[in-house]
Order: sequence, then structure tokens, then C-alpha cells
Amino acid sequence: MSAQKTFALILGIVLLLVGILGFFDNGLVGDDGFFGTNTYQDVLHVIAGLFGLYVGTKGMGPGYNMSIGWIGIVLGVIGFIPGVDDLLSDLLKINTEITVLHLVIGVVCLLVYYTGKK
Repeated sequence: MSAQKTFALILGIVLLLVGILGFFDNGLVGDDGFFGTNTYQDVLHVIAGLFGLYVGTKGMGPGYNMSIGWIGIVLGVIGFIPGVDDLLSDLLKINTEITVLHLVIGVVCLLVYYTGKK
């Protein structure tokens, strides 16, 4: 299994678990968690996670890594724009911690995509 597929598979598992965890009260994710999420964001994480599991097993990891990377970068950047950050917070309950996490995930995904064998 290539590094691209492996990374996509691991990221898919993590996103799926984060999405599922968000539906339950806990201190990590969810309405009252450190990484605040709501049902919409939890559903998006589950969908992205399932897609990661699929592409991680079918060999389409590079495209997934690039897509999730750029989505993370865009969400991270716009999460710091005044006004837009309020919209993201109201719509998806994205807080500063998640904005930073989106940037980190975006950078790591793009590093994997651009430096790994495709």
C-alpha cells in the first residue's frame, strides 16, 4: 500500500471517528467540546471519513489528500477573516481551535500529496 493510500485511509478513519464522536456529549468534540462541532459539521466529517476509507482502499488517495488539504487550508484561512468567522461559527460551530486544526490538517495533507509518490 502506498503512503498516499495509507494516509488517506488513516485520515478517513480519524474523520469518521470525529464525526461519530461529535454526535455524543464529550469533552473533545461536539456542542460543548474543546473542538466545538454541530450536527452539520459531524455529518460532513462522517461523509469525508467514509470517502477517505473508500479511496484509501481503492487507490485514489492522492486526489483525496489534495482535496482535503485545500479544503483545510481554505477553511483555516477564511476562519480568521472577521465576519466570515462569525458566519462559520453560527453555521457550523467552527471555533478558533478548529480553524487552527483545519490549517494544520490542510498543510499536512498537502505535504503528503506533493511529496509522496502518486
